[in-house]
Amino acid sequence: MPDIGELLDRQREWIAQGKAGSVKERLMRLAALKEAIRSREPKLLAALRDDLGKSEAEAYMTEVGIVYHEIGFVRKHLRKWARPRKAKTALTHIGSIARIVPEPYGTVLIVAPWNYPFQLAVSPLIGAIAAGNAAVVKPSELTPRVSGVLEEIVTAAFPTGGARVVQGGPEVSEELLRHRFDLIFFTGSPRVGRIVMEAAAKHLTPVVLELGGKSPCIVHKDADLKLAARRIAFGKFTNAGQTCIAPDYILVHRDAKDRLVAELAAAIREFYGDDPLRSPKYGRIVSERHFDRLLRFASEGRTLHGGAYDREKLRLAPTIVDSDWEAPVMQEEIFGPVLPVLEYGELGEAIDAVASRPKPLALYLFTGDRSVEEAVTRRVSFGGGCINDTLMHIATPYLPFGGVGESGIGSYHGRYSFQTFSHEKSVLKQTTRFDLSFRYPSSERGIRIIRRLFK
Repeated sequence: MPDIGELLDRQREWIAQGKAGSVKERLMRLAALKEAIRSREPKLLAALRDDLGKSEAEAYMTEVGIVYHEIGFVRKHLRKWARPRKAKTALTHIGSIARIVPEPYGTVLIVAPWNYPFQLAVSPLIGAIAAGNAAVVKPSELTPRVSGVLEEIVTAAFPTGGARVVQGGPEVSEELLRHRFDLIFFTGSPRVGRIVMEAAAKHLTPVVLELGGKSPCIVHKDADLKLAARRIAFGKFTNAGQTCIAPDYILVHRDAKDRLVAELAAAIREFYGDDPLRSPKYGRIVSERHFDRLLRFASEGRTLHGGAYDREKLRLAPTIVDSDWEAPVMQEEIFGPVLPVLEYGELGEAIDAVASRPKPLALYLFTGDRSVEEAVTRRVSFGGGCINDTLMHIATPYLPFGGVGESGIGSYHGRYSFQTFSHEKSVLKQTTRFDLSFRYPSSERGIRIIRRLFK
């Protein structure tokens, strides 16, 4: 492990010398990052296969391609975002000019998770660099091949020190958190998020926490069940369910439950064949510890579909289980290919059940009824989500991605990444052509004028 204090000193000196600098230089760094990724793309795809069993198509769609698109989008709009913006001035400030000037925080720490080990490290890095920061990236030790390629990419793209990757286990994360950064961006579990926030509080360091939770998928009785099943199966079983915004459970109207389960089973066979454990398109669980936990969930309650597993290969087939609110599988985020199904009778019952629990990172609703859509989105708080789809809200740079409450603090993607990694500095330039003397203690009529202006 490098000397973190020395690393931060070098990055702060780099910033002080103005090397984070101009928009032109930031654009060049983002272009260099894209080129470093592209030149190592085959190695990166192989690492994602080794660490998580991801197929080339899934790895490109969810890890590599989305990063290329983000870099392109940010580079296209960066000059506009970085430009100081004029602000209105109040009547009390007549003669003055107001501006909002985006400035970088300084040195930021990005702690990335293992489930999308490349995309969830590089997407925030893009925002950090675009805003003019220096960055330290801590990837997960559970995906060592990807972490190694990530370090190669960052070293090649930022040879002068604008960004660095620091590898290692929990002890490295602990050491990093002991130091003062200007911003910490963490993606992971709520449990570790609390630890990060506590460490940041010692330095009064602002944090962005991208966490998780039990994201519901509500399927109303009027939904197109065949289409809903295909889109739910896509969202749930991509990356073998190890997705922070995967549908964690289905809450389906009792009149549609049996048909939906049958359509889900058909969609799983369509995607992964009769034996998903042998499918090259289906991923594996990241570790034995995670596998054993998921296997325990899969064995609870009545299995409606799936349940097969291969411990040696850490593969658990897509599994649908009949469940209820008291079941152990419903007490924590699943983060794997186990899909509990619960039913409801009236829409209000479903809304109340979801709204009474911690605010989820995502919510998905399948319905053709606008009144149902409005009722759910108005009465339930969640980070973001989709109507009649899953996952896809994360793939557009025009929407902020982030949680609320226990599912996270702050957001990013597109312009929101630039804003997250920038401090918006207020600057008021006052005129010297005249002076409003009523504000001074020596003014005899000052209080009367102030009362009129501030009424």
